[in-house]
Amino acid sequence: MLQPNPFIITADYYGPEYFCDRQAETEALESNIANGRNTVLISSRRMGKTGLIAHVFNRAFVKSNFKTFSIDLYPTSSLAEMILLLAKEITGPLKSKGQSLLESFLGIVKSLRPGFKVDPVTGQFVFDLSLGEIVKPVDSLKEIFQYLEGSEVPCLVSMDEFQQIAKYPDNNVLELLRTYVQKCKHTWFIFAGSDRRMMEKLFNNPSEPFYMSCSPLYLDAIQYENYLAFARHHFEAAGKSLQEESFKQVYELFDGHTWYVQRLMNEMFAWTKPGEVADAQMASNALTFVIKTYARTFQEQMSSYPEAQKQLLIAIAKDGQAQQVTSVAFCKKHSMKSPSTVQSALRVLHDKGIVRKDGNSYSVTNRLLGIWLAKEY
Repeated sequence: MLQPNPFIITADYYGPEYFCDRQAETEALESNIANGRNTVLISSRRMGKTGLIAHVFNRAFVKSNFKTFSIDLYPTSSLAEMILLLAKEITGPLKSKGQSLLESFLGIVKSLRPGFKVDPVTGQFVFDLSLGEIVKPVDSLKEIFQYLEGSEVPCLVSMDEFQQIAKYPDNNVLELLRTYVQKCKHTWFIFAGSDRRMMEKLFNNPSEPFYMSCSPLYLDAIQYENYLAFARHHFEAAGKSLQEESFKQVYELFDGHTWYVQRLMNEMFAWTKPGEVADAQMASNALTFVIKTYARTFQEQMSSYPEAQKQLLIAIAKDGQAQQVTSVAFCKKHSMKSPSTVQSALRVLHDKGIVRKDGNSYSVTNRLLGIWLAKEY
């Protein structure tokens, strides 16, 4: 069987051997679950929160005591779409266990019964729900919670990119969801999100329904020493060597941001033959290669922005950590029209997640895009 590159860059979980560190976070999340505490997990995008949840869901304690369900709300734009994902996640395992279990689900979640159809080929009943068949999403949400609470085994539900719900046009979704969550005695939740500003607003603002309702857990960069040990272990297991300077170069360039480190390590591992050493020059070559791989994507992305947004994005990329971006000095330095023009462009770029704010500074969210912009312009 072909062994995977140990530096995983997809959302798939390959087991604890390919999962780096996160011991403290794993213990904290598992403790919350064991003690009936819902969790709000906050991190930057691609820092590894999805992997952490998958890792905890695959640990013996959770697997032997809970039914687990995970949905990613990032592509959703309405309550009906959220219901669709949740219903498919819940019924997925039921399909292989017979018609009777599907019928028991639809006996409670009656509003989704239109999705129960006859397969024209096999003649068997199947659950094949479409978005158009979710005509009463509020009723469906209530019924799904009733189903979860009625399970013989406690349920554990992870909702990734939870902040997306705040953008739904449906009325009072957060209030409704909070009401159902609060009443649960047999179901626990992990609300994960990568928009730190929005997630903190949802869970830390007294005016929001989820205020102080969950135990907070923040995911930062993996410690350098632990990440280095992990990387070297996998190189050595394959008969290869990893020069510390090369790893340090990658780690510091991306401030330990998990996905970017994994992406470069994945490339370097693939390039290094048994008996060879991945050195600092290889790290530089890998970075050049990876950026070149995404260059066409970046070009098309930039061509879609209005001129003011494009100019501001380039200016922020050149500064790396741009400060006082609406000042006259910043405008003069980067030949921007005016502070008001910058402010308007900044609002759009920030709201779309194209730039991020840390304290008083702004940076390009996609670090590879930031590096490409700084070099190209």
